[in-house]
Amino acid sequence: MKKSLQIVLPLICVLITSSFTHVTKKDKWQLVWEEDFDGANLDTSRWSRIPRGTADWQNYMSFSDSCYEMRDGNLVLKGIVNPDRQSDTVPYLTGGVWTKDKVGFRYGRIEIKAKLDEATGAWPAIWLLSQNVPWPKGGEIDVMEHLNFDSIAYQTVHTHFTYTLGVKDPANGGTNKLNRNDYNVYALEMHPDSLVFFVNDNRTFAYPRIETEKEGQFPFDDEFYLLIDMQLGGSWVGKVDPNHLPVEMKIDWVKYYAKE
Repeated sequence: MKKSLQIVLPLICVLITSSFTHVTKKDKWQLVWEEDFDGANLDTSRWSRIPRGTADWQNYMSFSDSCYEMRDGNLVLKGIVNPDRQSDTVPYLTGGVWTKDKVGFRYGRIEIKAKLDEATGAWPAIWLLSQNVPWPKGGEIDVMEHLNFDSIAYQTVHTHFTYTLGVKDPANGGTNKLNRNDYNVYALEMHPDSLVFFVNDNRTFAYPRIETEKEGQFPFDDEFYLLIDMQLGGSWVGKVDPNHLPVEMKIDWVKYYAKE
């Protein structure tokens, strides 16, 4: 049996009817889980380093300590020029962590306070994937993606409905301004009838559950795990400028709330 901390709201919370215009300051939330990264080492009962894969975002993921640091109460994830291409032939190395098979989230509000350094080809991201159902049918929730030197963050929902079938109604994404070169708080509210996105408590958009005969429109009743990663390059962000590296992503804390 896998060891998994399941963070699930009581049944009564599932029965709460939420509108698509949630006003966070009027909602009452109770903190039920947090990570402040104040230790000298990453808590491996909660987090694992992300292995390399074949997707754009995963091309340069590395377990190398050169891509990870605990500094001043922050988890620091780095994108660097690979210093040793004899033992590893990729041009760049990046650091990322996830809670896969360790901590799961289902309903509630998740907040991440992070500072994003900027570079040509930098693509830091904070997102969630299903613990049990493969992508894209399990769904993907992008709480934050940032490209290059943009003054905005992207927040997006990907599902079989939006990605495979190509349905874009309701709208599955939006952007919001961020404070460049400073910390920002990226937030997601996961409700039984909607996902609602914020940057610094400014609402970006909501993705609702709708009535449809098409498959996979709202696969968000499952338990999801969190990914935080410093990515480089790919078809969306474009080429990397090695002269802009190293680049860092600093995560101050993660907080998860349930309705009181």
